[in-house]
Amino acid sequence: MRLPRLYAPAEIQLLKVPFAQPEAWQAQTPTALFDDIADWLAQEIKARRVQLHAWSLTPQGLLMLATPPDASALSAVVQAVGRRLGATLRSGGVFAGRYKSALVESDYALAAQIWVEQAPQTNGCVANAVDWAWSSAGLHTGIVHTPRPWVMPLTDHPGYWDCGNTPFARQAAYQDRLTRGLSNADRQSIEAAVAGQWALGSERYLSKISKTASRRVKPGKRGRPAKSVIPDKQLIRP
Repeated sequence: MRLPRLYAPAEIQLLKVPFAQPEAWQAQTPTALFDDIADWLAQEIKARRVQLHAWSLTPQGLLMLATPPDASALSAVVQAVGRRLGATLRSGGVFAGRYKSALVESDYALAAQIWVEQAPQTNGCVANAVDWAWSSAGLHTGIVHTPRPWVMPLTDHPGYWDCGNTPFARQAAYQDRLTRGLSNADRQSIEAAVAGQWALGSERYLSKISKTASRRVKPGKRGRPAKSVIPDKQLIRP
């Protein structure tokens, strides 16, 4: 049975929206189409009043780290971009099934941002993440090689602001973090949360948001529940 979307008010979400035909875009990145998708995304983010913290667009799909104003905003953004993309493509589907998402604790948001902005490098699009035009890495590091035909609205989360007291210090510190990348453990935790559509964070965070979330925030224990044992003195004897 498919789980309903996991949502909790005012919480950061990490989205993975895979494209249905990545192989068609692997050989040569369609610059004009990617510019169009980025422009559509910017328009929908503004229209839905979504706080977008980080994003990247590759032939494999769209990744976003964002805080939506309500439970339906991010779904509406993805659907609107999908409709526009579907009208542009000549044939075939747009997305490879339903997008996946995870809630993210604020303390984990910087790691999630690095995961998003490293995707072009991880997917083999570029040697360095900052060299990819269709992501927020350039703005967060202060390295923007060419003007963009679109303006993506960004709202930096507190984890990024904690990288430095001035814009230059933040950009330099974050560039170092982005270059070093994530540990295998952090990457696996992020990918597992997105794949399972759970929450990413400490046990204290999971306990807190479980009170306001739309459904359970972590996987249940495997196997059948343990049978309760009634002590002999509580048994009813004939």
